[in-house]
Amino acid sequence: MIKYFKDIFLGAQSLLVGLWVTIGYMFKPIVTVQYPREKNKIPPAYRGHLEFTRDPETGGSRCVVCLRCVQSCPSKCISIDWEIKGEKRKRILKSYVQDFTRCSQCGLCVEACELGAIRFSNEYELVGFAKEDFYFNLVKMLEKR
Repeated sequence: MIKYFKDIFLGAQSLLVGLWVTIGYMFKPIVTVQYPREKNKIPPAYRGHLEFTRDPETGGSRCVVCLRCVQSCPSKCISIDWEIKGEKRKRILKSYVQDFTRCSQCGLCVEACELGAIRFSNEYELVGFAKEDFYFNLVKMLEKR
């Protein structure tokens, strides 16, 4: 009989301790971000997928198709399609595709680009149902921005 009342007392005591902890956290400041109404602050060193930087003069990409980014990529996740046009035989970029499923985000491609034509994006909400959803065509993405 004593064990029965002892169990009731210990159960009520643990319930009150738990309630006290809950009440204590009600008056502390909120540390969670109320997603999706609030967005996380992206740290400066965050590396998302690649994106082109816009040339202020032309409004297009700064890329001159030097292929240094392709040559420096250890994952071989960048593929570029280009053509030669004009009397000066200038290379024209048709597509620049990054396979983000293979990218190790090492940053060698960004460092190899002397013109600063590519950079890491701050996009962190990447969702897809197929592998093809993570093939990013940077030329088309620049046109949409």
